[in-house]
Amino acid sequence: MRSSNPVLNSLTNSGKRTQQGAGAPYAGYGQAPQTIRSSERPMTVDDVVTKTGMTLGVIVVFALVNFAIYEFINPGLALILTAVGAIGGLITVLVATFGKKMDSAPVTLIYAAFEGLFVGGISLIFSGWTIGNSNAATMIGQAVLGTVGVFLGMLFVYKTGAVKVTPKFNRILTGCLVGVLVLVVGNLLFALITGNSPLRDGGPLAIIFSLVCIGLAAMSFLQDFDVADRAIRAGAPAKAAWGIALGLAVTLVWLYTEILRLLSYFQNR
Repeated sequence: MRSSNPVLNSLTNSGKRTQQGAGAPYAGYGQAPQTIRSSERPMTVDDVVTKTGMTLGVIVVFALVNFAIYEFINPGLALILTAVGAIGGLITVLVATFGKKMDSAPVTLIYAAFEGLFVGGISLIFSGWTIGNSNAATMIGQAVLGTVGVFLGMLFVYKTGAVKVTPKFNRILTGCLVGVLVLVVGNLLFALITGNSPLRDGGPLAIIFSLVCIGLAAMSFLQDFDVADRAIRAGAPAKAAWGIALGLAVTLVWLYTEILRLLSYFQNR
């Protein structure tokens, strides 16, 4: 089953490869559950939880590092590192997706380091920390709690089967995500030409757009959980947990960023 998350979609397509010395592909698990022969032990829920926890831990550490650089060393350097983190994170995801490195621990942890720098810097900017907003820490805390709440809520929805991840669901969600991407690119070009950014200026349209992005990020978790569930039931090797951790981290960072952006709109009113 295809996923709209590029990392996890690449992971589910890795069944076209053959495990060294195994004689059978290890990851046809994007489709129907099956038993997969591999020289490596099968992945478990604990593997996914552990690898995801390590990935998020690295993100938090590097976010705090960028915070510290801004506060105690050089604000300008922190902002530069924020841009480096954004670009580096994007490049790492592209390497993981198109370079077939989605089950690589170094790639996942490098992504986490880059995204940590980005998350730390973007939190400073969106919360108004850089302009002395006294409520900045509260906003960041609210965004973190909101992200955790949405994640746990969607996990509950998935486990209870309230929403089924079907091929039709995936097609609709993927279409919506492509539409959002087109709108983001179009808004960027419009802003460069006119100086106006209607989808990011804090107005009613920007609020609606952020709510749509938050909703799509939440729905994306269902796909992420489904890929992880199928991988475990199919007996994918333990190292595949790094790819699932990377996919979950991509969604979590997107969700956190959109929630913080939305909160900043109301702060500025």
